[in-house]
Amino acid sequence: MRRHGFAAWVIDAREYNEDPVARTMLPATWLGTARRRTLLVFRDEGATRGAISRYPVGPFPSVWDPSTRPDQWSALAVYLADVDGTVGINTSETFALADGLTSTEHLSLVRALDDHQLASAERLAIGWLETRLPEEVPVMVEACHLAHGILRRALSTEVLTPGVTTTEDVAWWLAETSHDAGHGIWFHPGVTLQRRGDGAASPADGVHDRVIEKGDLVHIDFGIVHHGYHTDQQQHGYVLDDGQSSAPDSFVVGLTHANRLQDILMGSMIPGASGNEVLAESLAKARVEGIRPIVYTHPIGLHGHAAGSTIGLWDEQGVVPGVGDYRLGQDTAWSIELAVELEVAEWGGQPAKVMLEEDAFLGADSIELLDGRQEEMWLIG
Repeated sequence: MRRHGFAAWVIDAREYNEDPVARTMLPATWLGTARRRTLLVFRDEGATRGAISRYPVGPFPSVWDPSTRPDQWSALAVYLADVDGTVGINTSETFALADGLTSTEHLSLVRALDDHQLASAERLAIGWLETRLPEEVPVMVEACHLAHGILRRALSTEVLTPGVTTTEDVAWWLAETSHDAGHGIWFHPGVTLQRRGDGAASPADGVHDRVIEKGDLVHIDFGIVHHGYHTDQQQHGYVLDDGQSSAPDSFVVGLTHANRLQDILMGSMIPGASGNEVLAESLAKARVEGIRPIVYTHPIGLHGHAAGSTIGLWDEQGVVPGVGDYRLGQDTAWSIELAVELEVAEWGGQPAKVMLEEDAFLGADSIELLDGRQEEMWLIG
């Protein structure tokens, strides 16, 4: 709050329609749900906090006595009456996670604080949501390790029988196995394939549910929720054809290029740089090395597509307005998501992609993958 010039910050949580920021500040035993309307307030540049609520809210002491002042909005105005400076509220045209005020609550809040200067608190909201404590990192590592184990099993003959198993069979196996292990998933797993003779420009194009055959390159996009932390990973497995003992060399080279692109991208991710700056630098360096890159990296943590900057979009490899202008924060978690394009010589020059995604932690001086990465093509069969 001092860094961004806010004297106070009001967070409005209404039961079953909670502001995303408020959900992270409510007591764990409340399970992310407010009570009636709960107003959480930081004042004195964050040094003082209070709840305009009938009872304390975790570390926020109740500063409202309904018996003497029945109107909750009036109580808020009184609590902030002597505040001299900007009051932050959670509205944002750029970040959904910082735009938690509903229309009705926004109108009521503006009326109650009509004597104050109000401003978007998007940088407070995003800074709060994106920052990870040292104690959180081991739990994120554990989450990534567990997800990797499930993903690796899916890309094996334990799950996949060529000529029998479909891509949706694998997707539902991933979902059900995660559920049985006590994990949530934050999106339905994506399982696609690339096959010799396909005309699709991307493995996501064409038929949704396909029988996996020998000679296919199988791609999985998968993420779990473990103790509240989200993962997001993408890896490949090649289904050996008759007489084969390895994947086509073109895919091996493609995987090497994708690993190199990960290194280039992470080397450009420095706290204080904007997502657009990181994107431009990474693409330029990769192209100099003969790599054909696509970068679409996002923050991860309390949400799958979490708070923070955006480093490219799969359909936007130039400037990403707004979210790409936001600067990378220290002590933040990232899903290093990208692809390289190639032609498969063994398939007559057919275009293809190698798409990888792994989670990493960005500290003050370095960025490290939380649980390693795929560096060799998984062979199935």
